[in-house]
Amino acid sequence: MKNAYFKTHLRLIALLFLFLISQNTFAQSQTVEISGIVKDRELKEPLPGATVAIKGTAEVTSTNENGEFFIKTQIRYPFTLVFSGIGFRSQEVQVLSSQSKIAVELNTENTLLNEVVVSASRVEERILQSPISIEKIDIKAIKDNPAPTFYEALDNVKGVQLLTSSLTLKVPNARGFNVPNNFRFMQLVDGVDVQAATLGVPLGNAIGPTELDIQSVEITPGAASALYGMNAINGLASLQTRSPFTHQGLSLYQRTGVNHVNDNDKDASIVTEVALRYAKVFKDKFAIKVNGSFFKGTDWISNTLTDQNPNNLVTANPGFGELSGVNNPAADLWNNYGDERNNRVTVTATVDGAPKTFNVSRTGYLEKDLVDPTVTNAKFDAGAYYKIRENLEVSYVYRYGLMDGTFQRGNKIRLEDATVQNHKVELKGEEFYIRTYASLEETGDSYNLKPLADNLDLTHASNADWRTSFQNALQASINNGTPLQQAFTNARTMADQGRVEPGTPEFDALKNTIISTNNWDHLNSGIAGAPATGGAWLKQKSALYHVEGQYDFSKYIKIFDLQAGADYRQYLVTPDGNNFVDFGRQVAERNVALANGTFGDKQKYEKYGVFAQITKRLFDNKLKINASLRADRNPEFDTKFNPRIAFVYSPTDNHNFRASFQNGFRFPSLFEALSFVNNGNVRRVGGLARVNEGIGFLENSYTLTSIDNFNAAVNAAVDGGADKNQAALDNKNILVKANLSQMKPEQINSFEIGYKSVVLNNTISIDWDAYFNIYDGFLGQVEVAVPKTGTVGTDAAVLAMLTRNQQDRYRVFTNSANKYKSYGSTFGIKYNFYEDYNAGFNVSYNDLVTNSKSDIFTTSFNTPKWVTNLSFGNRQIVKNVGFNIVGRWQDAFYWESTLANGDVPAYFTMDAQVNVKIPMVYATAKIGGTNILNNRYYQYAAGPTIGALYYVALTFELANL
Repeated sequence: MKNAYFKTHLRLIALLFLFLISQNTFAQSQTVEISGIVKDRELKEPLPGATVAIKGTAEVTSTNENGEFFIKTQIRYPFTLVFSGIGFRSQEVQVLSSQSKIAVELNTENTLLNEVVVSASRVEERILQSPISIEKIDIKAIKDNPAPTFYEALDNVKGVQLLTSSLTLKVPNARGFNVPNNFRFMQLVDGVDVQAATLGVPLGNAIGPTELDIQSVEITPGAASALYGMNAINGLASLQTRSPFTHQGLSLYQRTGVNHVNDNDKDASIVTEVALRYAKVFKDKFAIKVNGSFFKGTDWISNTLTDQNPNNLVTANPGFGELSGVNNPAADLWNNYGDERNNRVTVTATVDGAPKTFNVSRTGYLEKDLVDPTVTNAKFDAGAYYKIRENLEVSYVYRYGLMDGTFQRGNKIRLEDATVQNHKVELKGEEFYIRTYASLEETGDSYNLKPLADNLDLTHASNADWRTSFQNALQASINNGTPLQQAFTNARTMADQGRVEPGTPEFDALKNTIISTNNWDHLNSGIAGAPATGGAWLKQKSALYHVEGQYDFSKYIKIFDLQAGADYRQYLVTPDGNNFVDFGRQVAERNVALANGTFGDKQKYEKYGVFAQITKRLFDNKLKINASLRADRNPEFDTKFNPRIAFVYSPTDNHNFRASFQNGFRFPSLFEALSFVNNGNVRRVGGLARVNEGIGFLENSYTLTSIDNFNAAVNAAVDGGADKNQAALDNKNILVKANLSQMKPEQINSFEIGYKSVVLNNTISIDWDAYFNIYDGFLGQVEVAVPKTGTVGTDAAVLAMLTRNQQDRYRVFTNSANKYKSYGSTFGIKYNFYEDYNAGFNVSYNDLVTNSKSDIFTTSFNTPKWVTNLSFGNRQIVKNVGFNIVGRWQDAFYWESTLANGDVPAYFTMDAQVNVKIPMVYATAKIGGTNILNNRYYQYAAGPTIGALYYVALTFELANL
């Protein structure tokens, strides 16, 4: 009985407990209505379009034009609201119970004191305490940037040089040794390397994120190879995109502009771009993100006709002043192709009763006649993201880019419908990530301007036939009493009779035939099996496969922080016969295969590496020591070790002094190592031993520079009545044996000091650095000639240097004999002052120590000594209206490359924009322009001439869709 009584009471207590739980649950799960207002803390104004989300759920809304928001949902107390906005730091507010209207003020992201970066040490750290120089462009700076695209904001970052090869191709660099296809500066998009493997050009703006999806850009202007390995010897740009979990909704962007204003080379043209972004979270754990954009415009025109073979050089006609300037028959003009030294012939004529020898170039064709300047760029990416748990996420991202454009390698390359695809899978946790990706590249209908121009001319007449025609016409004009310079003009007209001319149907038809033909050799080249009409089609396919991982062991180790990681990369390139071939074959087999149009098996090039990094804080966190060691292995070379050690001393949070040393190696790029390019009868070749096997350009060749001097001396002797062969043997000591060493990795030792601070209540930020770099084994190109008969040093080899068809020319990627030392410094200051006005100024200085001993090739430092940037703006000068102005100046410098050499004049540009917010439709209108004063300039020899671009842009941010 007692037991039954107890059981009855127990049941009653249990029922009462369940009733109370159900009542409490019902009370907490009932419908909750939340409202409030969000303001900009600086401006004290309502903030329209801000995102308001319930943390841990898919519930999200955005503020209206008055900064107000309202959420109606089923949820239990307590919960957390997350407030965020473009250009503002996220803020969380906990809601404990029903309460009155919520009021939140958001801070802008540009507070340097708390800015966080990842790229400098591969872990999150305050930018003030970064161990090396690093810059960050946040979303606010991107929005304020007056340039049409966020990528062009890199041009205003201190210490960074941004080369514009095309409207669709812009290439960053830092600290010297600049080239338009930059192997030394790495670009990452969400951790994916976007350097095109076979093209050899970074594609960060061509296939990277749109302005709607970019979150931030971190730039390390200096060596970063100790942590990132190959291709980061000069710097790193890391682009981060927005997470769909924190930035949902629909965004739209439309920009329309005009360029070529008052341009002699082209009429004013429309530039247009449209972009879309959509992100959505489902069931709190799964999210998708889709981006797409399409750009179309008329490219900048390259039509600078500077002569880089003036008459004072031995390769021209220094003894005949009347043939100088525009009358130089041996001219090699920047943006004219087909007139280079490989198509230069020697003619003889009797002048005033004495035989004379002259150097004469083929006529060639202008770049503007070889290229359709219309360019397009289509980009698409889509990603799926799944949160396995709160701090563990797996994702797949597909990225696709279709592009046109022109860029400069050893020659100008015109991209037509070139495509790059990326596939990335990543597993990311709080302490680790594992990432793997593939990059697939195809060049579409692209072509090389040099063989195009060569074959247009060679289809008309071989060099030998053209030379005979020119020489006969020249002598006939001289015999008729025609002045020498007019005689040369007449001779060229006669020799060119019958060749196709731009603007004619015949020209267009032949051009289309050549650029759709893969074999760059021509009948007149002497290559067995070569077609009657040579080609210029750039037909390349390659694949890059990469896997990497990193783990942070810091929470398991109490005395210091430790990160470690590893990576593996493999390139596979499909031989095309013009750029890459199968080096597993013997030379004879290879030549037969090339003639038959079969180019062999795919070529593999790979590397792998590991790294570890330790960070230790001492003296109450005032001193941070950061040390890392990386080991990289490429089967073609010995294992290379890259150490880095850095010190950051922070006597206070606002003042930070840093010093670092790092050693870095750069393995030769795929193109530098394995290329086998026939380019105007000068084959550009990679420097690996297997490329040289059976050819002898390393050990059995003369340098082209010495051959030029040798032939000038021989011609002078012949003009004086000497026998040509005897004159050659008498001057054979002028010839210099190349004796090129086998290729090795490029090495840098980099020393850097710096200071970064914020003062005056966080209104002024100061950043200064100085560096000193020592390059060993610097990689470049040297042109050599291999005699077809004899070995270098023999009389047979000497006599072969007299006749072009008795020698094989090679442009070889090889290491410099000298060490090169460069140094420089940058200084930047930003000031936020009266009523939200802000101003910024930075200046950069870079220079190269001159070596007393000449090298086998020019090093192409290609960097102005002085560059300055000045900015001035206000986010809201009046309600909903802001502006920004940026001025940039750089001084003159000398540009060196295998394509073109010459002076690049100093120039000044000014960019400006005015933006107007339209809260009622969650839109921003921007009116602006780059180079608004239309000061036309070029950035490198043979590069495009850049003028003003004026635009109107409209952006919609519909976060609650």
